[in-house]
Amino acid sequence: MRETIGQDGRFHNKQIADRLSKFAGIFLAMSNILQRVAPIGEARDREILKDAATYVYQERPQGKVQTHVFFPENASTEPRPVVVFFHGGFWDSPTPTQFVPHCLHFASRGAVAVAAETRTTSRHGTGPVEAMEDARDLIRWLRNNADTFNLDPQRLAIGGATGGAFLALMATMPRAKAMPPVDGLDCRPQALVLFSSLVNTTHGQANERFPNAKSAKRLSPSRLVRRKLPPMIMFHGKADRITPFDEVERFRRRMRFWGNTCELVDFEREEHSFFNFNVSQRNFELTLGAADRFLVTHGILAPDETLAES
Repeated sequence: MRETIGQDGRFHNKQIADRLSKFAGIFLAMSNILQRVAPIGEARDREILKDAATYVYQERPQGKVQTHVFFPENASTEPRPVVVFFHGGFWDSPTPTQFVPHCLHFASRGAVAVAAETRTTSRHGTGPVEAMEDARDLIRWLRNNADTFNLDPQRLAIGGATGGAFLALMATMPRAKAMPPVDGLDCRPQALVLFSSLVNTTHGQANERFPNAKSAKRLSPSRLVRRKLPPMIMFHGKADRITPFDEVERFRRRMRFWGNTCELVDFEREEHSFFNFNVSQRNFELTLGAADRFLVTHGILAPDETLAES
């Protein structure tokens, strides 16, 4: 499936378009948060993340690695779905606040939403291989703490942007021999939601972050496509100069050739950061609505009862 959003703003799926007015409260709350916070630095991050519970999920030789968890407000005894987001960039600086708007929305939909951190170059002197290890361990940590957090480990979705999308793919695509369970815990999700995805690490600035060309090639998602992968939805600007659109389109074609569900929603004349809340609220709303619909379709989220009533 491939759908296109053009400059006129018309989305070719009425169900998604109808959802957008329902998100107004979430968007307003996020706007108010962003207006109040300090302009830069850790104080700003702390303010944006103040509604999250922060946990250390790994102690590495380079230091502690933490994650930020947003819990739904409504009480429920039923295990909840989980949606995890890995921020963008090329594993250089921690920016977990990027996906706070998404976390607020999915927490409002009854999911436990996670704004993840991994080791980075600026803080830990590490690169993509270490970040990949952290991403896998975080998913296992969440499943290991399913009873504590009231999670449903079989309704877990991973999202991410650029290098974060790479981390999501690398917690999903390798075969069991290359990525076996650890202490009986698997890190593979049931669905993926990806933005401006890095799917080819064999060239460009991402390639330079790997220890060598051989490891960059071996760990490139474009070379790991196979059968029986979980469903994915990918959002991408057709004018993206950092992670070129044609590579993602080729990735989608290969995924579908092998019988996988891989939806690609492309945005005409949009560049790399088009989906972020602070770049375009319209594109943020459209991609969030599509992601919500996708996770409902694939059984991660329950249908929105407010839509059924309208």
